[in-house]
Amino acid sequence: MKIKVTEKDALIVVDMQKDFMPGGSLPVPEGDSIVSVLNEYISIFEGKNLPVFFTRDWHPPNHISFKGHGGIWPPHCVQETEGAKFHSELKIPVDNKFIISKGTSPDFDAYSGFQGTVLENLLRERGIKRVFVGGVATDYCVKNTVIGALNLGFAVVVLSDAVKGVDVKPGDSERALESMLLMGAVIAELKDLTI
Repeated sequence: MKIKVTEKDALIVVDMQKDFMPGGSLPVPEGDSIVSVLNEYISIFEGKNLPVFFTRDWHPPNHISFKGHGGIWPPHCVQETEGAKFHSELKIPVDNKFIISKGTSPDFDAYSGFQGTVLENLLRERGIKRVFVGGVATDYCVKNTVIGALNLGFAVVVLSDAVKGVDVKPGDSERALESMLLMGAVIAELKDLTI
C-alpha cells in the first residue's frame, strides 16, 4: 500500500513531552524510541510546506486527572514545568507549525487533541482533509485524537512505527489500534508514504 502525501494532508504529533518519556512522571515505555521516526515524518511534511500540529498536555497544578484531585494519574505536564516541554530531540519546524495545548482548565480532562482546542478550526481553515497521527500514548491520547478526527469527518492515517502505548493492561495498545481500524483509520509506516 502506497499513500501519497498531498496538500490536503497534515501531521499531528501527539504529546511527545518529557513527562511521558522514560524518566518522566508518567513514562510511556520506550516513548523516546519513536522520536527519530517522528522527525522523519516531520521532515516530509515540512519539505512539502504542510502544517505540523504538536499537541501537548498543559495542565494546571490542580488538574482533575491527578491522583490528589480525584484522577488516576500522577501529576504530569504541569504548565511551565520542565516535564511539560517537548522531547529535546523532537524536530520543531520554524514555519507552519502549531502547538495545541489541551487539558488547560482544572476541571476538564482531554485525551483528544480536539477537546477544548482550536485544532479542528485550524485544519479546516487550511482545507485539510486527512491527518497523519503519531506520538504517545497509543492507547490514550493517540487513540482519542484519532477517534476525534474520524468523528469530525477527517480521513486518518495512524503511523504505526511512530506510536508507543502505556499498556496499563497488557494488550491495550494492540486493542487501541484495532478499534481505530474498525472506526475507519488506515494504519501505515514510513515505507508506505510517497512524496
